[in-house]
Amino acid sequence: MRVQPRRRRPPTRLRLVTLVAATALTAACSSAPSPGGATGAASGWAGTSAGPTTPASSGPSSVPTSVPTSVPTSSDSASSTPTGNATGTPTGTPTGSTPTSCAPAIVARMDAGERAGQLLMVGLDAGASRTSLDALVARRHLGGVILLGGWGDGVDRVRATTRHLASLASAKDTAGLGMLLAVDQEGGAVQQLRGDGFSRMPSATAQGQGSATALTADATRWAGQLRAAGVNVNLAPVADTVPASLGRANGPIGQYDRQFSSDPERVARMVGAFVAGMRAGGIASTVKHFPGIGRVTGNTDVTASGITDRRTTVDDPYLEPFRTGIQDGVELVMVGSAVYSRIDPGTNAPFSRAIVTDLLRDRLSYDGVVITDDVGAAKAVADVPVGQRATRFIAAGGDITLTARPSTVPTMHEAITEKMAADPAFAAKVEAATTRVVDLKLRMGLARCS
Repeated sequence: MRVQPRRRRPPTRLRLVTLVAATALTAACSSAPSPGGATGAASGWAGTSAGPTTPASSGPSSVPTSVPTSVPTSSDSASSTPTGNATGTPTGTPTGSTPTSCAPAIVARMDAGERAGQLLMVGLDAGASRTSLDALVARRHLGGVILLGGWGDGVDRVRATTRHLASLASAKDTAGLGMLLAVDQEGGAVQQLRGDGFSRMPSATAQGQGSATALTADATRWAGQLRAAGVNVNLAPVADTVPASLGRANGPIGQYDRQFSSDPERVARMVGAFVAGMRAGGIASTVKHFPGIGRVTGNTDVTASGITDRRTTVDDPYLEPFRTGIQDGVELVMVGSAVYSRIDPGTNAPFSRAIVTDLLRDRLSYDGVVITDDVGAAKAVADVPVGQRATRFIAAGGDITLTARPSTVPTMHEAITEKMAADPAFAAKVEAATTRVVDLKLRMGLARCS
């Protein structure tokens, strides 16, 4: 299926200032924190693979080792091949143009198991062996890993882990596609990577008190640290707005100062600044938790109570930070697991077509990669059968299902492939979702056209 070009508004003066600042500096799960640390990105970005990968000797595409200097985004042509530069530094910037992409041709050569695997991201806990996911990646053709549990030992251990994970990519095991290697690096209480090589990041609330230009500069530096650690996706920034009247009574965000502000317009400015800095540093970013979890009291990771938002509507001003991220070309959008009674009563957002397709894709014109918050261990979705957490998300219009529990991956993978075989309409949705993921990987230098 053809990936449609993303629509963007012309950059404002603020965006021009922040992007210029970010360019000048380039040379230089989303869950609440646990005792060991916190647990738990589309078009127009010339990204990079972070950390070494191992070329495949055969297969539909070889695993890339360099960064594209021109970034394809959507066509059926499979003739262009991304080329790299010596340093792996991003060389492109967001534009209104629509370069070509060979993603549909790559997906056409993938079997059902390979397509399903690209739509799953699994957690690797800080206490687990770096090789503990090897068999799972190979057998289930997984497309991404998120580091969870709080990695406080500094950059060397993280880099050794991401180097190993990147080396798992091969024509046989991952259809020749590199791995999305993600972290939650927001700042404050939610900063997965700490220690030597990582700055202590202030909370988003503290970040939001400065200027947008300063935040872009800081985010560029933080992105460089992630890149040096072999990470290529940051599941940040938080685009949720917590009303001042609720404040710390908001369990998932306000309690931990994860919001930039209680003013959605200011949140939008800071979201744009953070995304610009991440992009300048070569890291894909993610706005979360769509359509906003700032008005609930319960934390969806640990409870199914107090997670219904009774105020948010499809034209709510609290959607503005997400709209800004989308119009600025953010690489991923994460959907939270709350319920929105004025949009789709009784349905968790990841399983709601009204939210994922009608609101996010159609009303906000987002055609990039959509990822869930953790649906492997989260209490908010505990009543939904494990396999259906993936299939219902895809049916709603989503792409990557994130699970913190490796044990859930086989069930999710099998549910996707079995439903593909039984339901041609669902198989078409998987094809579209996989195409979006592959298209992102092409832009990040994690895939080649030939």
